Amino acid sequence: MAPRRREADVTATGLVGRHAELEQLSDFVTNARNRGDARLIWGEPGVGKSALIAAAAELAAVAQLRLLRASGSEFEADVSYSCLNQLLLPVHGDLERLPAGPREALAVALGFRAGPPPDALLVCNAALLLVKTIAADVPVVLLVDDIQWIDRASAVVLGFIARRLDGCRAGLLASARTGTASLLDPRGLAEIVVPPLDDESAGHLVDAGFPQLPRRIRQRTLDLAQGNPLALMELPASLVGAVDRTAGPEVVPLSDRLQAMFAARLAELPAPTRQLLLRATFEGTGDIRVLRAVPADQPGLADLAPAERAQLVRVDDAAARIGFRHPLIRSAIVAMSTHEERRSAHIALADALGGQPERRAWHLAAAAVGPDEAVAALLEDAAHRVMLRGDAFAAVAALVRAAELSVTSSGRGRRLAEAAYIGAEASGALDDAKTLLTDARRAAPDGTGSLHAANAAAFLMLNGDGDVNTAHRLLVGAIDTGDHGYRAEDPALIEAMHTLLLLCWYGTAEEYWKPFYQILGRLRPQPPDVLALASRTFPDPVRTGASALPQIDAILASLPDEADPTRIVRIGTASVYLDRLRDCRESSWRLVQHGRNGGPPRRHLGALMHLCLDGYLVGRWDEAEELAREGQRVCAASGFSFFAWYFRYNRALIAAGRGRFDEAYALADEISHWALPRGVTAAALFAHHPRTLAALGQGDWDAAFRHAAAMSPPGVLASHVPHCTWVMFDLVEAAVRTGRTVEANAHLAAMRSADVAALSPRMALIVAGAEALVVEDDAAATRLEDLLAGPEAARWLFEASRIRLALGEKLRRTSSASRARRQLLAARDGFAAMAATPWLDRTHVELRATKYRLTDVPSGGPFALTAQEAQIAELAASGLTNKQIAERLYLSHRTVGAHLYRIFPKLGVASRAGLRDALSTEPR
Repeated sequence: MAPRRREADVTATGLVGRHAELEQLSDFVTNARNRGDARLIWGEPGVGKSALIAAAAELAAVAQLRLLRASGSEFEADVSYSCLNQLLLPVHGDLERLPAGPREALAVALGFRAGPPPDALLVCNAALLLVKTIAADVPVVLLVDDIQWIDRASAVVLGFIARRLDGCRAGLLASARTGTASLLDPRGLAEIVVPPLDDESAGHLVDAGFPQLPRRIRQRTLDLAQGNPLALMELPASLVGAVDRTAGPEVVPLSDRLQAMFAARLAELPAPTRQLLLRATFEGTGDIRVLRAVPADQPGLADLAPAERAQLVRVDDAAARIGFRHPLIRSAIVAMSTHEERRSAHIALADALGGQPERRAWHLAAAAVGPDEAVAALLEDAAHRVMLRGDAFAAVAALVRAAELSVTSSGRGRRLAEAAYIGAEASGALDDAKTLLTDARRAAPDGTGSLHAANAAAFLMLNGDGDVNTAHRLLVGAIDTGDHGYRAEDPALIEAMHTLLLLCWYGTAEEYWKPFYQILGRLRPQPPDVLALASRTFPDPVRTGASALPQIDAILASLPDEADPTRIVRIGTASVYLDRLRDCRESSWRLVQHGRNGGPPRRHLGALMHLCLDGYLVGRWDEAEELAREGQRVCAASGFSFFAWYFRYNRALIAAGRGRFDEAYALADEISHWALPRGVTAAALFAHHPRTLAALGQGDWDAAFRHAAAMSPPGVLASHVPHCTWVMFDLVEAAVRTGRTVEANAHLAAMRSADVAALSPRMALIVAGAEALVVEDDAAATRLEDLLAGPEAARWLFEASRIRLALGEKLRRTSSASRARRQLLAARDGFAAMAATPWLDRTHVELRATKYRLTDVPSGGPFALTAQEAQIAELAASGLTNKQIAERLYLSHRTVGAHLYRIFPKLGVASRAGLRDALSTEPR
C-alpha cells in the first residue's frame, strides 16, 4: 500500500532548503514596491521554479502588491502576443486610462479590439505605460512562468518592460528551464539560479511528506531524485511495492520518469476530465471563458473537479484562470491522448475563438488531417497580419504551415517562396531561407517565375557569394515571365520592384535601369505611392527629383502614424537625396529601438543607415559613429553581411572629418575590395567620398580632385549616380585650389543647368558656395552670406562650416577682414562642436591671418562663458569625468555633456585636452 502523503506538511515545508532564494525574492518584492526590479529564475524541470514564483506571489500579496500572472505554452508559441494577452487580461479595463494612441495599439495587439496591426514599438511603450499607470495606484508584480515557451512578440514587450522598471513601483519575475532557448532578452534581469536541494534538505522534504516511508524506499527516492523537489514528492508512491532493480545505473531521464508518473495519475481520471485538460493544455492561456464557450455535447467545467481534487490543476476564481500544477502534466496529457482526441480539442477551441482569427487559424491548422486550402488561406492571412506588426519570424512560421496545408503544388511553392523571401529579406534567418527556397522549387519545379522565390534568391545571392548582375538578371526574368498582369495591387510584384530598385542602384549602370523603368511604366493603374516617389528621388534625383517635391511632403506627413516598418524604411530611402531624412528621424528611431528589442534586423539596419547619413550631415558625429558600429554588429550577428559596407562608409566619413586619415583610407579600401568583385558599383563609388574628404583634410588638393572626379567627371553630374551631388562642392574647391579653372567653371555650370539648388536648401547652399569660389564678383559672396544667415544653413553643420571657411578665406584675400572673421568664427564653432580637427586647425590659421587673436574673447560677448559653464570647464580641465562633474554639481551627466558641447566652440577647442590652455588665457 502506498504511503499516505501529508499534503498540509508538504505545503508548509514545500520550500525547504530555499532560504537563499527566498531572501532574493523578498528583496525583489521590496524593490518592486519601492523602485522597480526585474529578475529571471533559471532551473531544471521540477527543481521548484514554479514554487518560487508562487512564493513570490505570496510575499507580494502580504506586501499588498497587485499580481498579474501568465505562463508560457509550447502550444501557442507561434501566436503573437498570446502571453501578453494572458498577463494583461485582468487589467484590460485599465486600458481606458491610457491616451488614445497607446490604448488603441495595445487593445488591438491583445485582441480586445479590431483594427489595423499596430507598430510593435508602440505596443511596447503602451504596455509599459499601462504597467506604470497601474503602479501609480498600487505597486504591481508581473509573474511569468516558463518563458521558454512564450511567443516572440510577447517576449519583445516583456524584455522592453524589464529594462525600464527603474524608478517605477513594479517588478517583473520570470522563470525558464535551464538549457532551453528563450526569446526574452535577458538584459536588465538579475538571475536567480535554482540548484537541486542538498542531501540534508532533500531528506527533510521526503520525511515531511512521507514520514512512514521504509528506509530502503527513502534511500532509493533520494538516489533517483538527485535533489529535485518534484521528484522527491512524486517518486515514493511509484517505488513502494515495486521490484528493486538497482543493479545498474538509472538511464531514464528524470523528466521522462516524472512525466510517466503524471500520466499514470491522469489515467485514473474520467475521460471527460482528460478531454477538458487536453483542451486547457492546447488553449495555453488558462482562460476559463474560452473553455466554457464550447458546444453543449463537449465536456464542461464541471468535469474539472476530479483533476482539482487530485491536485493536478488549480483554479484562480478571481482571475478566471486554470493553471496546471506543473508543466510536465501538460506534456503528459498530450502524450497519452489519441490523434482524434487532439483533433477534437483543437476544433472545439477554434469554435470558441471566432473573434481571434490568428489563434483560430492555428487551432484549425492543428486539427487538419490533410491539405485544406481554406485553413491555409486563413494562416496566410494571419502571416500578413503579423508581418505588418514587424514579427517576421511568426509570419514565416504561419506561411510554412500554410504551405503544408496547400492543396496544389503551386500554392505550396508560392507560400514557401514567400516564407523564404521574408526570411531572407526581413528576419535574417538566411540558412532557413535557403532551405525554404529549395523546398519551394521542389514543390513547384515549373514555378521559375515565382516573384517571391526570385526575391528570396536575390537577397540570398547578395548575402552570399553571388553578384549584383546575376541577381538583377534573375529578378528581371522572374518579373517578365510572371502571371501578375502588371497589376499594381499584386504584393509580390511590388516587393519585386522595390528589390529591383535596390539592385539597379547597386549596379549603377544605365543598362540596369532600362528594364526597371520599362516595368514601372507598365504597372496599372499606377505604381504605389512610395515606389513612385522612390523611382524619382533615389535613382537619378539630379534629373527627376524636383518633380517629386510636391509628392514627398504628403508621404512624410504620414510617418508619425505609420506602423509598417517596411514602409517606414522605404520612405526614408526615398528621402535621402532630397535631404528630408530629418523628417524620418523619429520613425527611424522607433525602428532602431524595435530592433534592439528583438525586432527584424533588416528594418533595424535600414533605420540605422538613415540615422547615420543624417547624423553626418547635421554634425551629430558621435551619434553617427556609434550607430555605424551598431550597424556593423547587427550585420555580423544577423547574417546580413552585404549591408556592412554602408556602415564602413559612414565610419570612414567621420574618421576623415576628424583627421583619422589612415582609418578613413583603410575603411574606404575595405569597401572597394569587397564591392568591385561583386559588381556593387555604388559602394565602390561611395568609397571615393571619404577619400576625397581625407585628402581635403590633409591639404592634398590634387588627390581630392581625382577622387571627387571618380564619382562624377568635372562638368558632368553623372546619370544615375545620385551621390555625386554630395561631392559637388569638394570637386569645385579642389579644382580652384589646383588651378583647374576650366573644370571648376564647367562643374558649376552643370550644377546650374540641372538646377540642383531646387532639390533642397542644402543643395542651394552648396551651389551658392561653389559660385562664391568660382565667380570673382562680390555679388556671389554677398548672396552666399545672405544664405548662410538663414535658418536652414545652421542645420547642415559640416557643409555650412566648410563653406563658411572657404568664403572666409576668399573674403580675407579680396575684401574686408571683418566680413571674413564673421564667417570664420561661425565655422570655428561648427568644427569645434564636431571635433573636426583638420578643419578647425585651418580655421584658426585663417583667423590669425585676419589679425584676430584666438584668446580675444570679449567679456560678456557671444563667446563668453556663463558662470556654470566656467565651473564645468574648470572641472573638466582638471581631469574629472562628466559623471564626476555631475555628482559634484548635482546635475545629470547628460546636462554636463550638453554644456561641454557649447563650451568647446566658445573657447576654440576641439576636445577636453585643450581646455586647460584655453582657460589659462581666457579673460576674466
